[in-house]
Amino acid sequence: MKNKHHYVAIMAGGIGSRFWPMSRTSYPKQFLDILNSGRTLIQSTYDRFKKFIPEENIYIVTSEEYVPIVQEQLPDIKQANIVAEPSRKNTAPCVAYISYKLKELNEKGSLICAPSDHLILDETGFRKVCLEALSFVAQHKALITLGIKPSHPNTGYGYIQFEQQPASDNVYKVKTFTEKPNLELAKTFLSSGEFLWNAGIFVWQVGSIVTAFEKHLPEIAELFEAEKSSFNTPSEKESIEKIYPQCSNISIDFGIMEKAENVYIIPSSFGWSDLGTWNSAHDNMEKDYLGNAVAGNEVMVIDATRCMIHAPNNKLVLLQGMDDYIVVDTDDVLMICKKEKEQEIKQYVAEVKRNKGDKYL
Repeated sequence: MKNKHHYVAIMAGGIGSRFWPMSRTSYPKQFLDILNSGRTLIQSTYDRFKKFIPEENIYIVTSEEYVPIVQEQLPDIKQANIVAEPSRKNTAPCVAYISYKLKELNEKGSLICAPSDHLILDETGFRKVCLEALSFVAQHKALITLGIKPSHPNTGYGYIQFEQQPASDNVYKVKTFTEKPNLELAKTFLSSGEFLWNAGIFVWQVGSIVTAFEKHLPEIAELFEAEKSSFNTPSEKESIEKIYPQCSNISIDFGIMEKAENVYIIPSSFGWSDLGTWNSAHDNMEKDYLGNAVAGNEVMVIDATRCMIHAPNNKLVLLQGMDDYIVVDTDDVLMICKKEKEQEIKQYVAEVKRNKGDKYL
């Protein structure tokens, strides 16, 4: 039986520039089938949550320009559950918007805020952890973040240090947040056993997060508080268009989670990846006996190893003699890039913009 006080906000406003040239500003990563699974990332995320959250309590928070794509990819979702942001202001205003909106609907609501573009392989394990977190926040005025037990010293993730004595079954108080560390520091974190990867999935009661905004981001709280009576009414859009230009561009991690006293973490292992890069896509796709991950019906690989290849289904792509490359072919862009250089794709996109304008972005 699903709990009517449980809500989820799937955050789907990003532009996924590290997955260029497949991910474009007009049609970003969350709306693509990056892993060649038959479902786009946002569809998979929605499918995962609807197994234990009432469907009428699932909200998508996205940019105004992506509303038609959300409607097309998630035809079952009600128009009222697609929450449109007029501009990109990072995650704090996004969380404030959905939290103030839901508080007006149901003061007892508990909310999961989750990205739309992550991979979770163990859905049963994920559901168990989410329900544990929802149960904890319903009883305590706590802000919970889900932490992933690290498998290697990854320098692309944030790390969270937690106290070793549990506050409750499998729930621990958070000590520190560290942004992406260098390799030496990541190795130290791993060997200490006190650190988890920050999955960017948060759970809290709507009242608790609103209180946290009032304390730690009062200027954002005041903007939403002043307009709250218009939420869930026809004048909501007008209010939001007034609020957003005045909001600071700040993440929920930096604005609240790193400052609040009542932050807790649940150590988790549910086959998580933030699918942040082409390498992480390669890691999570089926590979041939030479380690090539291929998406595309007509791709031929000859003497190539450990490559990540993504091509349109109607196009013959023949790859010979390459080792450890990312090859992404779209209708108007072909990118061939060494896998070790994938962190620089954002810079290459900036270079394209400088030389070619916005046409290929």
